[in-house]
Amino acid sequence: MSLEWPARPVLLSSRAASRPSSRSLAWSNPLAWWWGLLMLVSLVNIAVWFALVRALGEPPAASAASGTGLMLLLCAGYVFGCAFRSVLPRADVQRICLFDTFLSSVVVGRSVATVAELCFAAQWAVMLQQLGTITGSDTVLAAAWLMLPLIVIAECCSWYAVLTTNYLGNAIENSIWALAFFIAGVGLCRLLPEFDGLARATLIVGIAGIVAYLVFLMTVDVPMYFNRWRSGGADGNRKLSPREGFRDVSTRWVVTHDLAEWKDEITWMSLYFSIAVWASLALCVCYALGNRLPHYRTEASAAIYPSSTASAPVTASAPSITVRSSEGA
Repeated sequence: MSLEWPARPVLLSSRAASRPSSRSLAWSNPLAWWWGLLMLVSLVNIAVWFALVRALGEPPAASAASGTGLMLLLCAGYVFGCAFRSVLPRADVQRICLFDTFLSSVVVGRSVATVAELCFAAQWAVMLQQLGTITGSDTVLAAAWLMLPLIVIAECCSWYAVLTTNYLGNAIENSIWALAFFIAGVGLCRLLPEFDGLARATLIVGIAGIVAYLVFLMTVDVPMYFNRWRSGGADGNRKLSPREGFRDVSTRWVVTHDLAEWKDEITWMSLYFSIAVWASLALCVCYALGNRLPHYRTEASAAIYPSSTASAPVTASAPSITVRSSEGA
């Protein structure tokens, strides 16, 4: 049994011409099982997003102006963007994909990825803004303001790498992601003395997740792209101009089911389309429960910033059922 996609003629590079070009993905191929797992995880992620919309009582289309509605919209951008990329996996600079369709082209996939990643960065910015407002922390507010601009720069580096087939752009891109989340981690560490109980435990989990992400970036992801750059890139030593690259990403995609071509992509894609999406979903929950945070403030921090929580705009956006349960407790 195999998975097939309608075939069409594909423009191949000299390097790609020697690759196997079978259009069917047999279940005996480990890539088919990996793709099936990505699909399953994506379906679960989408189901969880719809469950959150229902549980939080914030239809995103009707309440985008509210904090929780905005977070759900941004989360949707990331959840559905990652789901699309799971259905049609591709590696940008190499121009390789699993299925032969224009939707597998790099210009489509990279555009979807850019929107999704900006949504994810915006979620972090909104979350840090909420925490900084509640605690009156300039450090956290500064982290909130820096998050999105840094990721915009990272996306520009990503597009440079994709258009020119220069992996140095990918190495710089992921280094900027590391910097952005290092700053976010510093902001969360700054909040540890501000909270007790469950709030502090949640911060510790978030910090641990950021540390793990930074370790992965600096020991696996960035070195991988840097080594590819040193070895000559996707097509030997030839680099494309941005104009050549734009035409290339719009017209050339190479279907390959060779595990050797995908082995370096499987790890980061698997983590990206699962754990990163779960983090996006968790940010929605944490933001919606912002009205509970005053209950976990330490006495010292509450005394220093007694009016910060009162002025925080997040209370109104939290679900009413949450407020009632809090009062009942």
